[in-house]
Amino acid sequence: MIDSRGPDQLAFISVIIPCYNEERFIGKCLDSIVANTYCKDRLEIIIVDGMSTDNTREIVAEFCHKYPFIRMIDNPDKIKPRALNIGIREAKGDIIIRMDAHAIYEPEYISKSVRYLDEWGADNVGGIRKTLAGNDSLSARAIAYAVSHPFAVGNATYRTGASKMKWVDTVFGGCYRRRIFDEIGFFNESLIRGQDREFNVRLKRAGGKILLAPDIICHYFARSDLRSYTKWIFVGGLTPFYISKITRNIIFSWRNLVPLLFVASLFALFLLSVWNFAFFWLFLATILFYLAVATFISIPIARRERDIRFLAIMPLVFAATHVAYGLGSIVGLFKPVKHGSEWSQV
Repeated sequence: MIDSRGPDQLAFISVIIPCYNEERFIGKCLDSIVANTYCKDRLEIIIVDGMSTDNTREIVAEFCHKYPFIRMIDNPDKIKPRALNIGIREAKGDIIIRMDAHAIYEPEYISKSVRYLDEWGADNVGGIRKTLAGNDSLSARAIAYAVSHPFAVGNATYRTGASKMKWVDTVFGGCYRRRIFDEIGFFNESLIRGQDREFNVRLKRAGGKILLAPDIICHYFARSDLRSYTKWIFVGGLTPFYISKITRNIIFSWRNLVPLLFVASLFALFLLSVWNFAFFWLFLATILFYLAVATFISIPIARRERDIRFLAIMPLVFAATHVAYGLGSIVGLFKPVKHGSEWSQV
């Protein structure tokens, strides 16, 4: 969908990419954005780098030399919301598109985002994040399936997919009208994770509308090993509850509560078994039922991959997802509030 309007009629777009140590992915990301169909005379790409210590800066510098509409700005504090705010303040565009360095974008990603922003009267537009394995290992492929499966992520439509346009609470990345940041403020710099979600809560409370378009597609590279994935999920579970306390705005939904209740019920049953051994059998039955359901759900994945090993690893990844997320949620509920740089230690 190449826009037929002349360059002077097109909105000027600022793409902002927070970045830190992304040498494996930043080249693919920028190649995909450069290949987008939007007029390059009406586009700037701002990479806000947190002083990367790998080859990220060298790779980005090569792109800046090759393409005059790409530039790099330093973010010495490394905090993502601060990187976003630095980029917004430096941006020249009337429309801000927030992109992730860990993803690649289909050719019409920008054009469709801008078009639907106008056609639907939205204040933020996003699409579907299709998950790719971080590498070819069994664990990486299993993790990629888990983070886009309803059993693991509930009704997070931008992860699981949608068949039609729909108004939602939040999206991955986002295409915003510049004036929004003047009206409701910038991203909350006290948040290391969840700043997009918290911003979108404020946007909706101010009367803004968030549109998910299923034909706006990016491909996101998931974590490739179970250890780093579990840590990421733990923080993901902690974030909505912890942020709700920091901002005094409830940003969690029912899908965030389910893993919390699951883990809490297991704790309760195990503790009650001290007084009555019957609760231990209920505890054991709950675990066995969960594993049976997880295994059943894994059958189509094993068939699709033609690899029986997925019947063993998928239940493990699903369990790691729910338990880590639930534990993180419990910590988020009870952890004392910290601000500023202390938040990075949660």
